[in-house]
Amino acid sequence: MMKRLFVTISFCLFFVAVFAQNVREDYIRRYAPLAIEEMKRSGVPASIKMAQAILESGDGRSELARRSNNHFGIKCGSNWTGRRVFHTDDAPNECFRAYNSVEESFRDHSDFLRNNPRYASLFKLKPTDYKGWAQGLKQAGYATASHYDRTLISLIERHDLHRLDNGIISNQTQRRIRAGNTLNLYQSRPVLKINGIEAVAAKNDDSFEIIAYEFGLKNWEIYRFNDQKRGYRPQVNEVVYISNKNRRAPKTGITTHRAEYGDSMHYISQMYGLQLRPLLKRNNMKKNEQPVPGQIIQLRDKL
Repeated sequence: MMKRLFVTISFCLFFVAVFAQNVREDYIRRYAPLAIEEMKRSGVPASIKMAQAILESGDGRSELARRSNNHFGIKCGSNWTGRRVFHTDDAPNECFRAYNSVEESFRDHSDFLRNNPRYASLFKLKPTDYKGWAQGLKQAGYATASHYDRTLISLIERHDLHRLDNGIISNQTQRRIRAGNTLNLYQSRPVLKINGIEAVAAKNDDSFEIIAYEFGLKNWEIYRFNDQKRGYRPQVNEVVYISNKNRRAPKTGITTHRAEYGDSMHYISQMYGLQLRPLLKRNNMKKNEQPVPGQIIQLRDKL
């Protein structure tokens, strides 16, 4: 009887461990692109950001993370003017920052470190020095746990998060990409088809870099697919193409567009899934020239 009970308990513990590991892997896959983007913007190593997010939010499952999108345990402080929630941590009913999205939390974490003199010395370290960053965070008093730095370092090394500091994904992820499972691995949004071209709708606080990482594309590809300059940020629900647009509209279907007030050539190119440069050339228009209301725009060459 005791042996059977031991086997049952062991199986349950194994199942719980596997489930927890899967949750953590999903969390890393989902937010690693955002951590890399924030590293490029702010200088906070992506490995450190992901390790802190994992630890402070319990892989996104903590009450604070679920209630207020606060994934880094950042308290209100005297200069915080945004939303607040009250949560018992080191003391009862402490004030914590609340965010409208996880992306907002990741960005505020970067700004919190960058704008606080206590952490100024960290930004003098090499971006790949995750051990120095972990030790510096502990010394600066980011958390009260005496082993905070060792915990961060352990998480980084156990999950190969240090590879993120070079913009590199894990070997497991690379194997899945080579196996052709890129979309299944990264996809967290539905793929649309506009005139046969695959596209997605931008989310709140989205970026081309996040979308590129999610679908296994290079950053320059997503900018080229959408005829945008590097650094452009899409608006919520804006169409973002994840494959190359057509040079011309198909023979069957709409072949012209009557411009309305406010239309731009870029807007028309995105609307019909057409490359901007051939569209301009077809209509004898210069690079920054825009149509006037009522102008007929040719979407394919006249026969």
